[in-house]
Amino acid sequence: MRTLFLQAPSFDGYDGGAGARYQMKREVRSFWYPTWLAQPAALVEGSKLIDAPPHDLSFKDIEADIRGKDLIILHTSTPSFKSDVRTAEMIKDVNPTAKIGFIGAKVAVEPEKAFTETSAIDFVARNEFDFTVKEIADGRDWANVKGITYRNKEGVVVTNDDREVLHNMDLLPFVSPIYKRDLDITKYFGGYLKHPYISFYTGRGCKSRCTFCLWPQTVGGHNYRVRSIEHVIEEVKYVQKELPQVKEIFFDDDTLTDNLPRVEALAKELGKLGVVWSCNAKANVPRKTLEVLKDNGLRLLLVGYESGNQKILHNIKKGLLVDVAKRFSKDCRELGIVIHGTFILGLPGETRETIQETLEFAKEVNPHTIQVSLAAPYPGTFLYKQAKENGWFAEDTDLLTEDGTQIAPLNYPHLGHTEIFDSVEDFYKKFYFRPSKIASIVGEMITSPEMMKRRLREGVEFFQFLRNREEA
Repeated sequence: MRTLFLQAPSFDGYDGGAGARYQMKREVRSFWYPTWLAQPAALVEGSKLIDAPPHDLSFKDIEADIRGKDLIILHTSTPSFKSDVRTAEMIKDVNPTAKIGFIGAKVAVEPEKAFTETSAIDFVARNEFDFTVKEIADGRDWANVKGITYRNKEGVVVTNDDREVLHNMDLLPFVSPIYKRDLDITKYFGGYLKHPYISFYTGRGCKSRCTFCLWPQTVGGHNYRVRSIEHVIEEVKYVQKELPQVKEIFFDDDTLTDNLPRVEALAKELGKLGVVWSCNAKANVPRKTLEVLKDNGLRLLLVGYESGNQKILHNIKKGLLVDVAKRFSKDCRELGIVIHGTFILGLPGETRETIQETLEFAKEVNPHTIQVSLAAPYPGTFLYKQAKENGWFAEDTDLLTEDGTQIAPLNYPHLGHTEIFDSVEDFYKKFYFRPSKIASIVGEMITSPEMMKRRLREGVEFFQFLRNREEA
């Protein structure tokens, strides 16, 4: 089947990419690669991938591609679902015979619900959907395709058996050739990564049990399954040869540092290639391992601190001690490893006092850059179940405003959602508007004309982000 993989047009600045830990407009405009779409696209011969948001494409811009396809796969999420449904209906209007399938965590945990929203969806592919989509594109009878829920010829919604979890990750082809073929990599950037960068996975799943985290609880699972180091290195070599403009490779595994012997072995092979790289990490990596990583090209770690309050960390099953996180951060500073730290406000147990405690913790560990988000109860997560049982949010509450600004959906008797929402702006201002942090940013700008231009743009976007939040 002539197949199109589509990250649908949305509001300006919407980052719906696979790497996004939450899907919304960010404090500075940034985009992650649509890796979860690129992976099945690499399996389906003759397919095409369109990532509309970073390429500023409207529906009209992609209409010709839509008309010429038999099968169209859309990646959706809880925040974008309503918009994606509208796109699916527009697709049916211009190409009534096309089969439309939805993928993503939203439909993985609520597959039947998708069909009550619209008649435009023909099937959803649950959980890991790479080979599921390939079988459909190859023309297999849907009754024999594991891992799908679909509407049959009689209009009845049918749920097939689950697909077995993929353990041999080397069976998946590289995604980088799809990036090169279908995407403009200069459109992808993040405030803390070198530009242009590229990202892909070396494995799936995360052994941590964080109650709020979407991917391990819905699609990836808690068993960290990895590609062989040789397989990863071959893709890195491909990037070096075919995309020589790339300045940094980001390994987007939920927690690459979960397997210390493997990440050390991988780092040593990366060191031989002379690449600059970065990854997600938990704030508990031993100094010995950090030294190996730094000596072999590691530049930055994206670290989910979440909170500086130990009780909250226990509440969310983070499996992390505040003192360990402080020691880890000190080790990174001494070794010259840059940290982009992420924090979440409004988690269970949050109070006015714990918000201030987390702010002081953030100042102490002092990441180079930070991201502050609001606790969001995504369907399929323990936090969602917990919030429903305790009456912390209404089930039909949206997670975003109509223009993509994240709202605070959780509302506690002792701490209202408006106060939680306002605390994000206060957190950002008190972290960044310190003499030491301002001096650090200015120093970075002075030493690089490119960074000067970039930080000025991001500064404008950041203040616009704050204004949008006030309007929201």
